[in-house]
Amino acid sequence: MPLSHPRRSALSEQVIAALRNQITSGEWSVGARIPTEPELVEQLGVARNTVREAVRALAHNGLLDIRQGSGTYVVATSELAGVMHRRFADADPRHIAELRSTLESAAARLAAVRRTDKDLRQLDTLLARREEAWETGEAEAFVAADATFHLAVVAASHNDVMTAMYADLGEVLRDWLRADVGAELTPEAHMDHTRLVDAVRAGDAETAAKEAAGYPFMCRPAGFSDSPTAGTAPGTGTARSVSSPSGG
Repeated sequence: MPLSHPRRSALSEQVIAALRNQITSGEWSVGARIPTEPELVEQLGVARNTVREAVRALAHNGLLDIRQGSGTYVVATSELAGVMHRRFADADPRHIAELRSTLESAAARLAAVRRTDKDLRQLDTLLARREEAWETGEAEAFVAADATFHLAVVAASHNDVMTAMYADLGEVLRDWLRADVGAELTPEAHMDHTRLVDAVRAGDAETAAKEAAGYPFMCRPAGFSDSPTAGTAPGTGTARSVSSPSGG
């Protein structure tokens, strides 16, 4: 991604735009470590100070996290996602679960009505990938696969605003899931999402909505015991068991 003859007065802005594009295009995914400062200098053909200024600007905006001695990592895909991550990093887990339940239930209801054959193929692929990630026993791989699957369900709603909002909340939800599954995946904590995909495929909006609404509350149930409505997922009237599994 070398810059071609950048104008001196706008050099910093061009470097920021180039780095941001690597993030928003998916070339640098969330969680990935970006190239080192010397590597960026070589790739972009600009001075070290210009690269440093651009990286700091994106870190300030919440897209990058500079970790001394480790490197710089992507933590959000947009400035709004970065703001969301900072704003809700310490939110009550029950409130995050309620937000997930509300958004994902509404999206699943729409997906059951609007999904295309392409959406169904994508959901089947991502559901299988989620299962494969679980089998590896690697928590971070599972978190990424689970988050990608749920985003695909929301995207199948074909509501661009809802999908963009859910994507901007992505790292908040991934942090929540990381805390839920912990460092080690255990067989008894597995949660199957096949019924959700089957409901979307069948065009069963009520079942799809109910399945999606309940999943967040089947995670770490002990974390919601202080809630006056801890036994019911919003909008479903469905009680959840204190022995319910984890895994979003």
